[in-house]
Amino acid sequence: MDDKFISNRKSDHIKINLEKDVSSHLSNGFEQYRFLHNALPEIDLAKIDTQHRLFNKSVGLPILFSSMTGGTDLAAEINQRLASAAEKYGLAMGVGSQRAAIEDPKLVSSFQVRKYAPSILLFANLGAVQFNYGFGINECLQAVDMIGADGLILHLNPLQEAIQLNGNTNFESLLPKIEQVAKKLTVPLVVKEVGWGISASLAKKLIDVGVAAIDVSGAGGTSWSQVERFRLSNDSDIRVAEAFLDWGLPTAKALTDIAGSSLNIALFASGGLRTGMDVAKAIALGADLAGIAGAILKKAALSYDQLEKEIEIIARIFRIAMFVTGSLNIKGFQNHKIEKIEK
Repeated sequence: MDDKFISNRKSDHIKINLEKDVSSHLSNGFEQYRFLHNALPEIDLAKIDTQHRLFNKSVGLPILFSSMTGGTDLAAEINQRLASAAEKYGLAMGVGSQRAAIEDPKLVSSFQVRKYAPSILLFANLGAVQFNYGFGINECLQAVDMIGADGLILHLNPLQEAIQLNGNTNFESLLPKIEQVAKKLTVPLVVKEVGWGISASLAKKLIDVGVAAIDVSGAGGTSWSQVERFRLSNDSDIRVAEAFLDWGLPTAKALTDIAGSSLNIALFASGGLRTGMDVAKAIALGADLAGIAGAILKKAALSYDQLEKEIEIIARIFRIAMFVTGSLNIKGFQNHKIEKIEK
């Protein structure tokens, strides 16, 4: 595919996400859960430890800036702000799909954020479907080396590709190819959806082939079928895209199904997390990292100061939630401090 076409598509994606309502018609599902309030927590708020260790890296807060962007001048500026903030607050970060940069080296710099964030947990990113379109372990290693990543995210996006103009829709026999990459890769392999969720049964298959972490990336946030809908002009194509506005597994459902299935794997929760309370619920329900994308993208596009302000609000809410559940650390916070609301 033409490199300029891919770059233009990335520009469209940023513009649409910032200017249009592209939210799923489903909620993220976290409203179905509430914390068990502890009126006598017997701890000092100032002594709460929000640190978490993953893949031999320490994060100051268990928050991931989910894979968002790259490949354009605006994306480069946004990624620089995200990386600088991640370094300051000790957060993890994933870049957007690096396919365009592998095919066009002029775009590489828009992804190279390590100089702004030398110590963070950083993830490279490619679409798994590209294994059926010429990519393999060499491109995976190239993506990791390009940004000095600590891990590689492979994203699964069959619905987006089916809606997208000129989408790559051959998803045949990808699991054995993912297995080969997991065996040969020099860093942990993460598999994520892009907003429609990963089921517990699929998570087990991915674990069995050597995947180190799952990002459930459930429904409730950005709907990429809706993003693609705004790039369409044909009425029939638009009607097809809009039929999937309420498609997918809500994030809380996907998270709790996998967390409750005794699968031994690192677990990330993204998809419609917008607030510190969403982050708190995701971590309390078993996630190692809570991923935020759309809500943070809008702040990062405005200014670094706006981004910092939002992070500080999220962090404060998260710490207070730990405090009023009597949780001194992340392990304690995940010890039955939340319940599902019975209707």
